[in-house]
Amino acid sequence: MGELLADHTTLRLGGAADQWLTHTSPDAWHEVVRAVEGPRPFILGGGSNTLAPDDGHPGPVVRMATRGITARAVGDGRVEVTVQAGEPLADLVAWAVAEGLSGVEYLGGIPGTTGAAPVQNAGAYGQQIADRLTAVTAWDWQHGRTVRLDAAACRFRYRSSVFKVQPGRWTILSVTLRLVRSGRAAPVGYGHLAQALNVPLGARPLLTEAAAGVVADRRARGLTLPVQGPDVRQAGSAFLNPPVTEQKAETVRATGGPIYRDADGVLRASAGWLLEHCGYGPGWRVAPGVYCSTRRTLTVTARDGATAAGFAAALRTMATQVAESTGIELRPEPVQPARA
Repeated sequence: MGELLADHTTLRLGGAADQWLTHTSPDAWHEVVRAVEGPRPFILGGGSNTLAPDDGHPGPVVRMATRGITARAVGDGRVEVTVQAGEPLADLVAWAVAEGLSGVEYLGGIPGTTGAAPVQNAGAYGQQIADRLTAVTAWDWQHGRTVRLDAAACRFRYRSSVFKVQPGRWTILSVTLRLVRSGRAAPVGYGHLAQALNVPLGARPLLTEAAAGVVADRRARGLTLPVQGPDVRQAGSAFLNPPVTEQKAETVRATGGPIYRDADGVLRASAGWLLEHCGYGPGWRVAPGVYCSTRRTLTVTARDGATAAGFAAALRTMATQVAESTGIELRPEPVQPARA
């Protein structure tokens, strides 16, 4: 029996991988490449956004476990920070705040690794990894070489990038960010965060207070991974907030739903609101072993009796009901490894 993916994913679902490799030393990547047997491997970070199949993965899986953060001043209070792919994103945020570096303070509490963050352009509270990323160092499996891709080459969009559009071609080895030395956070742009911090919109609270407030606010709204209880097995938000036309946006607004524009100017509806509009709610049983979180409808959890196939089918059912009711398509957020 090979290494079980269920032991390395936050949903705790998934069978064994045909081949399991763990990458721990940045200097040993070429040894990992030589050890890979068969097709391009599936890359696993913290496993917080992965829905692994019940029968496992018929190919190699590489878990990125490299750690380390280095920094160098580049002038005008700017600091270039290079982070190894396996470094937890939360640890990067904590390090930056402790060093008095602004630029990622609103990303605290997001699970997963720093290397996974560019794949879906992780973001929260108006801040996204693309805002500060200058380059990634990656292995190009198509050409068999290490490459350095600048931010433009990453083709960042709302919760997307070239790495998500072309899965499997690149493995991110390290991420380079440009942060700013400052004791103040970026301006607060979200009302509920302003309320949690007791500051007006546009204020720049102390960096330490902003970072602590973000984690507290995420925890209060069920946006962090719990360590116990019925919601512990989850992959965060089950669906992306969908893009909508102006006409659809007006229909959603007319029925009380929120509409906003993302960083690319695209109109989007709230996936959570759409699910609740169709009758789902916190704690709702969607399928055997599959429930909406007790804290938040948009987070779908696994409990005893859950299977990966049942979980995927439950997400399809939820999306189908939203589409039939509103004409708006929901796209699942958890990633399923491609079949070899």
